[in-house]
Amino acid sequence: MAASLGKGGESASMGVPAASTHTHRMLALVPPSGIQQVKTEQDDKVYTWPHLLLLEFVALLAVGAVVLVASFFLDAPLGSLANANEVPAINKAPWYFMGLQELLRYFHPMIAGVTLPGVVIVVLMAAPYVDKNPSAQPENRKTANMAFTFFTVFWGILVIIGSFIRGAGYEWVWPWVSGLGFVL
Repeated sequence: MAASLGKGGESASMGVPAASTHTHRMLALVPPSGIQQVKTEQDDKVYTWPHLLLLEFVALLAVGAVVLVASFFLDAPLGSLANANEVPAINKAPWYFMGLQELLRYFHPMIAGVTLPGVVIVVLMAAPYVDKNPSAQPENRKTANMAFTFFTVFWGILVIIGSFIRGAGYEWVWPWVSGLGFVL
């Protein structure tokens, strides 16, 4: 469909002269007072390449070298081969599951392994909807701080009890009487 030519040889639909070689056109003029001018320059800018990635690569090499040297000098025995006839006296979970294992000592597995963790997850998901305080300052978020502190202290106590106070057969032993309940 051909555009009709207006007065002076201009295209009526585009406002550009028909014989023009322009490939762009101006849509609007914005007065200088309408543009927000930012005169301060940002001084804390760090470019990702090469500065940040080079720094991270050097840190990776340094940590790798430390781990390599430590693996030559520190002994990490695996113990004996597994034997179904000889069960070790102390059989514990890793430290990050020690709180859950300690809960299993006091509650039924359905409660300690499913119900309590499920309730904690639901409460954590509902927390943003219950605490609608718009402030991001920690001193203004008393409820959130108190809940997080309570949970962290409670779980930390369970981990410490499971790690240091539970001995052979997962029985309660004081560390100063019969030593720590694990081998370092």
